[in-house]
Amino acid sequence: MSQLLQKQIKPQKLSDIILVQLENMIIGGSLQPGEKLLPERELAKQFEVSRPSLREAVQKLEAKGLVTRKQGGGTFVTKTIMKSFSDPLFDLMAASNESQFDLLEFRHGIEGMASYYAAMRGTSADFEQIQAKHEHIGNCRLEDDFRSEASAVYEFYVAICAASHNALILHTARSMAALLTDNIEQNLTILAKRPDIFSKITDYRKNLLDAILSGQPKKAWGASHRHLAFIEEVLLKLTQENSRMERSMRRM
Repeated sequence: MSQLLQKQIKPQKLSDIILVQLENMIIGGSLQPGEKLLPERELAKQFEVSRPSLREAVQKLEAKGLVTRKQGGGTFVTKTIMKSFSDPLFDLMAASNESQFDLLEFRHGIEGMASYYAAMRGTSADFEQIQAKHEHIGNCRLEDDFRSEASAVYEFYVAICAASHNALILHTARSMAALLTDNIEQNLTILAKRPDIFSKITDYRKNLLDAILSGQPKKAWGASHRHLAFIEEVLLKLTQENSRMERSMRRM
């Protein structure tokens, strides 16, 4: 019986162990979409394995569509690991005014959860990254470029998602990069009609940052909700004002 079990239970191949470790690095976000893997020699040294075992593991990653190789250029994590959010439907949503509010409601959920878990699980390195991204928003605000500011705001929230150490939250946010950045840019463009509210938004975002850095999950969730609720309220008012103006122009 023991001999039969020994035949049935095969030792795990070294390449499979490396494969699992690389997959976990992609899931966990330490290897990001589009990122180039270290050269084979350095990667083998990092994992303390032979180059043939490492090469086999990378080949398996490539077969799964998780990495791509460029002749003479190295191996890269696939950029479009989650392809569902590149569907043409989402291009239509990005152009729809009503969908912008749907996206804000979606952000209430994902950013609230991310903020909660970032405050609970974030490391000092995570907090440094979040703080750096927050400072970058302020620099972009001075440039008066809505696109670069929108990208900075998105990166700030991705840093929070990474600090949540929840792989699904992080990869969902990353897979929706274009859609969310467009949403933020459109919101900023509309909000520019009320320059006085930008300082209030800055205050709300600073409260969120402080709650996360001080490790207060419930406070972070609440700060995220109040920040987005304020933006939604102002956008609704401005949209209603625009509708009234359009009706008046039609009457004239």
